[in-house]
Amino acid sequence: MKRLITLALLVLTVSTGAQNVHFTSKSRIVCESLTRELLETANLLQPYLEESTGEPFPVAVDKPRKTDIFLRDVADLPEDAFRVQVVKGAIILEGHGKGLSYAVCDFLEQEVGMNYWGGGEYDLPHINSVTVRPRTEIPAFRYRQSSHYLLREDPLLRTWMRLEEPADLFVDNLWVHTCNRLLPASRYGAEHPEYYAYYGGKRHPGSASQWCMSNPEVLEIVCRTLDSLFRAHPQQSMISISQNDGSDTYCRCPACQAIIDEEGSPSGPILRFVNAVAERFPDKEISTLAYLFSVQPPKHTKPRPNVSIMLCDIDCRRQTSLPENPSGQVFMRALEGWSAICDNIFLWDYGINFDNYLSPFPNLQTLKDNMVIFQNHGVKMHFSQINSSRGGDFAELRPYLVSKLMWNPQASLDSLEQHFCEAYYGAAAPQILRYIHTLEGAAVATDVDLFIYDSPVSYKGNILQPALMKRYNAMFDEAEAAVADDPLRLSRVLRTRLPLQYSALEIARTDIHRDNEAVAKDLDLFESRIREFNVPSLNERANSPLEYCKLYRERYLKSAQDNLAFGCPVTYAISPRPKYVELAKTALTDGLYGGAGYVESWVGWEGTDADFTIDLGSVLPIHEIGADFLRQIGAWVLEPKAVRFSVSADGKEYREFDYKQLEENRSGTIEFTPVVGKGSAQARYVRLYVEGVKDCPEWHYGVGNPCWFFIDEVWVK
Repeated sequence: MKRLITLALLVLTVSTGAQNVHFTSKSRIVCESLTRELLETANLLQPYLEESTGEPFPVAVDKPRKTDIFLRDVADLPEDAFRVQVVKGAIILEGHGKGLSYAVCDFLEQEVGMNYWGGGEYDLPHINSVTVRPRTEIPAFRYRQSSHYLLREDPLLRTWMRLEEPADLFVDNLWVHTCNRLLPASRYGAEHPEYYAYYGGKRHPGSASQWCMSNPEVLEIVCRTLDSLFRAHPQQSMISISQNDGSDTYCRCPACQAIIDEEGSPSGPILRFVNAVAERFPDKEISTLAYLFSVQPPKHTKPRPNVSIMLCDIDCRRQTSLPENPSGQVFMRALEGWSAICDNIFLWDYGINFDNYLSPFPNLQTLKDNMVIFQNHGVKMHFSQINSSRGGDFAELRPYLVSKLMWNPQASLDSLEQHFCEAYYGAAAPQILRYIHTLEGAAVATDVDLFIYDSPVSYKGNILQPALMKRYNAMFDEAEAAVADDPLRLSRVLRTRLPLQYSALEIARTDIHRDNEAVAKDLDLFESRIREFNVPSLNERANSPLEYCKLYRERYLKSAQDNLAFGCPVTYAISPRPKYVELAKTALTDGLYGGAGYVESWVGWEGTDADFTIDLGSVLPIHEIGADFLRQIGAWVLEPKAVRFSVSADGKEYREFDYKQLEENRSGTIEFTPVVGKGSAQARYVRLYVEGVKDCPEWHYGVGNPCWFFIDEVWVK
C-alpha cells in the first residue's frame, strides 16, 4: 500500500505487440510454486478454460513450456496490479495477492472472451487459441468499492469486478459513522453529557450524537479503545473516527466554536482531534469523514500523513458533472481544498436515487466525468455508491461500468456501454442503447435537477413527460420484439423496463382524472414482473414492492367521492412551512394521496404544531375523521405525538370529537400512517390540532434539530 501511494496511480498499459497462442492437448496451467494462493488462482482459471477449449488443462508445479499458462506471484508490482505477457510461447500471468486473481479474470475476459454476470451466469465462447495482448495494468484507485445485488452471495463476481469491501481494510469494519461504537452513549451519556455535542443551549448525548472534539477526556477514552481494537486485529491497520450521520449536529461549545471560527469550518475540531489520535498511532491509518457539515476543509490545520479524508459529495445534483452545476461547484471547492493539503483522499460518490431505486436516473456519463475529476485531484480510494438492487435502474450495467471506470477512468464509456449491452441484451442492444442516450439527452435538454432523494413525480414535466414516456415505451416494445425468441435476453429486457413501469404508476397516482381501470391493469402487470424477478426493495429503507402494489390498490385507486371533505376549503390557525402554503390551499382535501417522497400532495410543518379547520359547507352527520401522515425518518419526517379532532356546527363553539396519541416509531421503513377519530356528531366544521414531536429525539441522527410531520389528506365520513 505504501509503495503504491508513491506512484501516480494512473492505469498503466504497456504493450509490445499481440501474439497468438494455440492450445493443444498438452497445454497446462503451471504454478511457480505450491502455495495456497497460486493453487486457488489456478482452480479459478481451470474450469472455464476447459469448458471453453474442450481440452483438459491439468494444474502442475513446473517450469512453463510452449502453450502453457504460467501463474507467478511477483513482488515488483504494486498492490492489485498485474502483468500479462507471452514468453517463448507460454502465457505468463503475474501479480501479487489479489493482483494475480485479477490477471486471471482479465485474461478470461479479454483473451478468452468470457462475460461473467454473477450468480453463476456467464457467457463463454468455444476457442482453441487466443491472441494475447501483453500489458501491465495498475489501478487508478488503490481501493475500489461499489454495489451489486449479487456481490455478497458470489465471491467470484467481486473478484471479477476487482472490488473490495470495508471489512477488508478497516479494523472491525469500523469505516464510517463510528462515534457511537467508539464512545457509546449508552455507557457514557448519562454520567458524562459533556462528552457530547453542545448546541441549542444544551448537550445532546445519544446514539446518534456527535462528540465534543475539544474535550481531552474524549481523546483519552477513544485512544484506549483504539489501542484495544488494533491489538485484537493485528492484520489490519486502518480505522475510522468519523461523525455520526446527520447534519447541523456538531458541537458549538465555547472551545469547539473557537476552533471553528479560527479554521472557518466545523471540520476544524474534527481534524485536530483525528490528528491527535494519528500522532498516538503513527504506524496506523486513521480515517475520518468530510461529510455534510464537515465537507469544507479547515483553513490552517493539515491532516497528518497517516490520516485519510473520506470526502463525500452527498448534497450534489447528478444531471451534469460536478463543475457544471451549482451544488457540484460548492463540492469542487471542498475537493480542491482537501487535495491541496492531503494526498490520501477516499472519495465517496453517490450515483442512484436512494428513495426510488426503480426510477430512471440518467447519470451514467456523469459517473465517468466525475471519476476523471477525482483521479485528476489525486484521490486514492473510491466508493461509487450506486446501490444496485435487483430490478433497479440498470442494476447490472451500473456496477459493470463503475468497476471498469474505477480501474481506469479514462476508458471509453461508449465502448463499455456498447460491449455490455450487446453481450447482455443481444439483439435488443440497439434499442436499449437508444433508450439510455435519449433519456440522457432529455436530462441535458430539460436541465433536470437530478437528486439522489427524489420521486419520479418530480420528473413528469421534463425527462418523464408524456411525449418522452411514449418514446421510451416504444423503444422497449422494439427491444422485447427483438429478443422474443431468446427467453434469457427477453427476461433481462423485461427486468430493465421495470423502472419505466414504476414511474408511470407513480405519475398516474398524481392525476385525479386518471383511468383507474387502465392503471389497475398496469399495476397487475408490474406486480407480476416484480414477483417473476424477485425484486426485494423499492428504496434504501427496504420498502417492499409487493407491499407497494397492495398499498397502491388500497391508497391510490380508492374513490374520494365518499369523503365529505373532498374539495372543501381549509383555513389554517397554524400555517405549514412557507414552501407548502400555496399547496396547502387544496392538498388536504383534493383526493390525492402522496408517495414515499414529500415532493407532491404532502403539506409539511417543521418544529411546531398544526391547527386547521375544514368547512364542509353544511351541517352533516359525522362518525369518522381521519388524517394521513408520512414517516420517513431519513428525511427527519416523524409521526406526530397526538391528534385532537374537534367539530362545530357554527364555527364558534367546538367540542372534542376524539383524541389519538401515537406511540414513537423508530422503524427505518417509509410508511403512511392513518390517524382515525371515531364518534358521532352533527357538524359543519371539522378542526384538527396536531401536536408535533418538534425536535428530533436522541436516537435520531438529527438529534436536537427541528423535525417535520407531513399530511396529505383529511377525510370525513
